[in-house]
Amino acid sequence: MADLAKLPVTVVTGFLGSGKTTLIRHLMQNPGGRRLAVVVNEFGDVGVDGEILKSCAIPDCPAENIMELANGCICCTVADDFIPTIEALMALSPRPDHILIETSGLALPKPLLKAFDWPDIRSRITVDGVIALADAEAVAAGRFAPDVAAVDAQRAADDSLDHETPLSEVFEDQISCADIILLTKPDLAGPEGVAKAKEIIAREAPRPLPVVEVAEGAVDPRVILGLEAAAEDDMDARPSHHDDHDDHEHDDFESVVIELPEQDAPETLVARIEELANAQNILRVKGYAAVKGKPMRLLVQAVGARVRWQYDRMWEAGEERRSRVVVIAEHDDISADAIRGVLVPAAEAAE
Repeated sequence: MADLAKLPVTVVTGFLGSGKTTLIRHLMQNPGGRRLAVVVNEFGDVGVDGEILKSCAIPDCPAENIMELANGCICCTVADDFIPTIEALMALSPRPDHILIETSGLALPKPLLKAFDWPDIRSRITVDGVIALADAEAVAAGRFAPDVAAVDAQRAADDSLDHETPLSEVFEDQISCADIILLTKPDLAGPEGVAKAKEIIAREAPRPLPVVEVAEGAVDPRVILGLEAAAEDDMDARPSHHDDHDDHEHDDFESVVIELPEQDAPETLVARIEELANAQNILRVKGYAAVKGKPMRLLVQAVGARVRWQYDRMWEAGEERRSRVVVIAEHDDISADAIRGVLVPAAEAAE
């Protein structure tokens, strides 16, 4: 049972594009009587997720309760960034009832849990629970969770295959650390895909975990808040690929920020992102763009070739109509020049 005197923190983890920001936005708007605060840890210096959440601020979670830690892993910057951010949120008046931490899609959750053992905060905060979001369609397709039996067979046959791909390690570590799994976008996966995704998650999980299907982040806060898991005291039950390492690396992934010209139409940018995903092994694209003749800012978010876009807000008076996106890929697959060549054709770059 968690110490009720401590401020509860929920860690929201999940792969790129799994729906973490959508979930937190729903919780902000449906807090179940709690006054929430949010920490957003972005990968890359385009603070898209933080901007989305701040635009949804309400009295129970005002904009000042939303803080961003951009271009850095929380667990690697504990003293410089994470602890001061948590202390700043705890010092707010009125003090939040609950803190949500949205990790980068590339983050390993277990090192973050270790950060809660930091002397300055361990007596004042508890990890209420770790929520892992998994994209049902992606998991069913086997893109982020390889077949365990097949991997074991390959490992037995060839010692050089002892290490799994970075993407599957991230996915498995997130599942292993979780207290509950939210299976997102079940409509895209269909009943068979959902069933297959649940089978894969059950196979990867180190212990039985509840799996809840969630569409558009709509989940009752009573299901995922107030778990009282005290996860910081339960580390041994949350195995990780990196348990034998004193620290961890993030060199497997890289992000590139691309400045864009004003777009003729949303469809133009969407088509180029789809072309980029098909031509290169791009994991994630997210950012903003100005569209000619449109007074609102265009928000684009993509997982592979699956692109979503919407006009999220009006351009403010005096605000530069700046267009830029962050592109994330595995280290060996990313080329800023190649990416720029697709998103900004030579004719437009010369203008």
